[in-house]
Amino acid sequence: MKDIQKFIAGFRNFRNEFFCREDAPFGLLCKGQNPTALVIACSDSRTDPSFIMQCEPGDIFVIRNVANIVPPYECDTGFHGVSSAIEYAVKVLKVNDIIVLGHSLCGGIDALMRDDAVRHTEFLNKWLTVMAPVREEVMEHFGEVNKKSCTACEMAGTLRSVQNLMTFPWIKKRMDEGNLFLHGWYFEMESGQLLSYMPTTKTFEPLTVSGVLSRKEDAAE
Repeated sequence: MKDIQKFIAGFRNFRNEFFCREDAPFGLLCKGQNPTALVIACSDSRTDPSFIMQCEPGDIFVIRNVANIVPPYECDTGFHGVSSAIEYAVKVLKVNDIIVLGHSLCGGIDALMRDDAVRHTEFLNKWLTVMAPVREEVMEHFGEVNKKSCTACEMAGTLRSVQNLMTFPWIKKRMDEGNLFLHGWYFEMESGQLLSYMPTTKTFEPLTVSGVLSRKEDAAE
């Protein structure tokens, strides 16, 4: 109950800041949204992308799920929550950038790597199988589950999700037209660094305000 009271008090502060003052932003936001970026992030309670990047309401369109996974494009009769949100962001909101935001110490990736941790779950095990090929590649290289192999899987999983985005024909079309850019980012929780995958070096490198990367350099291939 104590936490619920904290949440209610937080909402009061939010309402005073964003609704009640004379220049409150929701006066305009109620008329529509115009985010320039889609961020696909993990559901982990410690990795809220709006908080990490200090975004204002309306800045980014966010999809969150276990292990920030983007499944490959499938046009069938199934229920595709992630794909439908991606479609809305790209086709309706016409975002210019899509960021897949992975992170260290990811519980979903840890469960994927240890395999038996989620084997008997109803939904989680099936969801994580999207990244089963990534796990196999990582295990072939490292041979065992440890901190290094889990980190490698977190980063490789982020890149696999970026690659899966390119299986959506309408994403590929906009990329070819030069008006949509994909990015693979990784939040290193222990050091507080935000890394970006660089196709030129094939490594994740720190993003800094003073060294802003060009779209061409930052966009994942």
